Amino acid sequence: MDSGPLAVGIKPKEKDAGNAACIVDVDQLSVIRGNKLILKDIDFKIQKGEFIGIVGPNGGGKTTLLLSILGILKPSKGKIKLFGNKPMSKNLDGKISWVSQAASNIPNDLRVTVRELVALGTINRKNMFWGWRDNKKVEQVIDMVGLRDVSKIDIGRLSGGQRQRAVIGRALASDAEIIILDEPLVGIDREAKNALLKLLDDLCHTEEKTIIMVSHDLAAVRHTTHRMVYLEGSIRFDGIPPDFPTLEELALLRGIKDVHGGHHYDHSEEDCDGEHD
Repeated sequence: MDSGPLAVGIKPKEKDAGNAACIVDVDQLSVIRGNKLILKDIDFKIQKGEFIGIVGPNGGGKTTLLLSILGILKPSKGKIKLFGNKPMSKNLDGKISWVSQAASNIPNDLRVTVRELVALGTINRKNMFWGWRDNKKVEQVIDMVGLRDVSKIDIGRLSGGQRQRAVIGRALASDAEIIILDEPLVGIDREAKNALLKLLDDLCHTEEKTIIMVSHDLAAVRHTTHRMVYLEGSIRFDGIPPDFPTLEELALLRGIKDVHGGHHYDHSEEDCDGEHD
C-alpha cells in the first residue's frame, strides 16, 4: 500500500451560492433494501461544477445512494430530482454517466482499443441503429484523458490507471454533465491516482462537469474534492475538506468508544492510506 503523499494544493472551486445552479436535489430520502433501512432522511443538493467526495464505512449506504440517484433503486420515502426531473426521465438522456467499480476490470484478452472504447460513449438511443459516431469528439476526449500514445492499443494491455482513464473517457464522450464514479481509485498506484484525481478536478473547472465520487481513500478525497459527504445510514458530515472531522471526532460521530481509556497511539490518517471502514 502506498504511503507517500497524494495530490495536494488543489483548492475547492469558488462559487457564488446565489447564482450556482442546483442540478441534484435529494430531499429527505430513505431507502430500504432487503427489509433493512439503509438510508434515512438524506437531504443535500449539488451544484453544477462541484466535485463531491462521498466517504463512509462499508454498509453505510454509499453505493445505495448512487443507485438511487441513477434511478436503479426506488426510495421508500423522499424524492430525488436531477435537472428538475425524476431519475431515468427521458429528459436526462445523455446527461448522466455512471462508471461502476467494476468498469475497469476488463479481461486482458479483450480486443477493444482505447479509441473504440471511447467511441462507445458517443452511441445513444438516437444513433445506435445507424452506426454514427462523432470521431472529432472521440479524438478530443482521448487527448483530454491523456491516452493519445496508447489510443490504438487494446484495453487489456493497459495499466490499471490507464484503464480507469479510458472508461472515464467513454463517459466524457457521451457529453454527460454529471459523472458518477464508484471507487475509481481501487487497484491503481499512487502516480496514476494523482493523475486521475487531477483530471477529475480539471473536468470540473474547465469543462464544468459535476463529479460525484465514492471512495474509501479518505486521504485522497480530502486533498482533491471540493466538498465531502460522510455517509453512515444518514449524513454525518457535509462540508469542505478542511472542516472534515479528525479521527477522534469521526469516532465520536460513529459512536465508537475509546477502549484504551484515553491513551492514544500516534497514528496519522495517511498511515492507513485513508481506509476507515
